[in-house]
Amino acid sequence: MAKLNLWDTHAHLDDVQFDKDRDELIPQLGETLAGIINPAVDLESCEKIMRLTEQYPFIYAAVGWHPENLKGIPHDFEDKIAHWAQNPKVVAVGEIGLDYYWLENEPPEVQKKILLKQLDLCKQLNLPFIFHDREAHGDTMEIFQKEITGVRGVFHCYSGSAEMAKELVKLGWYVSFSGSLTFKNAVKTVEAAAVVPLDRLLIETDCPYLAPHPHRGERNDSSLMHFTAE
Repeated sequence: MAKLNLWDTHAHLDDVQFDKDRDELIPQLGETLAGIINPAVDLESCEKIMRLTEQYPFIYAAVGWHPENLKGIPHDFEDKIAHWAQNPKVVAVGEIGLDYYWLENEPPEVQKKILLKQLDLCKQLNLPFIFHDREAHGDTMEIFQKEITGVRGVFHCYSGSAEMAKELVKLGWYVSFSGSLTFKNAVKTVEAAAVVPLDRLLIETDCPYLAPHPHRGERNDSSLMHFTAE
């Protein structure tokens, strides 16, 4: 495939699903894509991603704790994020957010407490956030409307309504869509994407998850970006 002027703004190339062929796959991705941003989810992934950024010039990192990975979070997690953020290849704090879908996740109050600390770090470090919102739209909007201002960032793998997307754009943020945009039943997602101005719209793979049609159900990777872009 010819070189594409596309960025995969959200990939998890550190995931265990890439352990067998990561060293072969990533150089191929560098031949076709302009760049890749790889967000972290916990301590181990932060460390793995930082090594990937050293190895590959087109890979950039976001560092932070995902709402599904808050059990056992280090007491000094803020210091760790601040330390990694000194590296110029760290371009965001993430993947952070709220996830009320899985019952085994930490309770909402714990999630919100840690989220607010990571959003405060965005201010201190002058970095944008990469936000994960699953089944938590109400609390998400309340936090950004009432408790946290002056931050910038992107709502990744957007799954909310067109009305919420309009509000996010109005508040100054970006909205990112994954391969799920290509699914035949993605009526709500297509409606949301249609109201986001092109200068606020990002695309991503969220690989190894959410492979676009016609590869739905397969392991996703950044080489499939063009299906979502089309």
